[in-house]
Amino acid sequence: MSTDWNALATTITEALHLEAPPVAITFADERPDGISGFDASMSEPAADGRQGRVSAGCVFWGHAATDTFSTAPEDHGNCSVGSLTHGLKSLEEVAGNDDVSSLLASGWVTMDMVPGIPTVSKKPASIIYGPLAESPVDPDVVLLRVNGRQMMVLSDAIPGLRIEGKPQCHIVAVAKEQGVAAASIGCALSRARTGMKPHEMTCAIPAAEFSEVARRVKATAEVDSVVAKYAAQDAHRFA
Repeated sequence: MSTDWNALATTITEALHLEAPPVAITFADERPDGISGFDASMSEPAADGRQGRVSAGCVFWGHAATDTFSTAPEDHGNCSVGSLTHGLKSLEEVAGNDDVSSLLASGWVTMDMVPGIPTVSKKPASIIYGPLAESPVDPDVVLLRVNGRQMMVLSDAIPGLRIEGKPQCHIVAVAKEQGVAAASIGCALSRARTGMKPHEMTCAIPAAEFSEVARRVKATAEVDSVVAKYAAQDAHRFA
């Protein structure tokens, strides 16, 4: 591992004044040695057999702000949507689950929309999460939790930044599979399960592009600071 992820995490955290540290997400072909598995019990199975160590894969993002851990596919099994977007299960495997039926019945999503949801193409043996600053491996995706002002800077700094809606977790697949940075305004499913604050959004950035993104974010934030100071001074005429 040649990239200084700690330095890059510091650069973007300071430039954006992030409240939550950047999170590294790595899709591994085998269970990693030396990285502890997520420390939580498996839930009791739902009526349709779903179970997992958390209510949805996006819940791991919050834990990853402070701890590095590995997860197995079954750890994600309670959320059919996240299992689909992260390549852990196929559409055929989750289509009959109760959570999918509830989402379809509510009109939150329609079956014709489902095949268009971006997904990870190859099933991983493990997904590793943790703070980017202490990542023990080169990640695939860097995930940021941001507010509106921080998203403004990211939008200027990242040409072609995609702004996505539901489901929130598919931006990880976009960044990994398409090599494109994607932001999400969030989704009701994820916000309810993670407890995300109303003003929070997320942005997934391909790790291979993160060094350049961090550089551009720093430069953009500095320019915005100059403009903001000018505007504040100019506003004194109207006090």
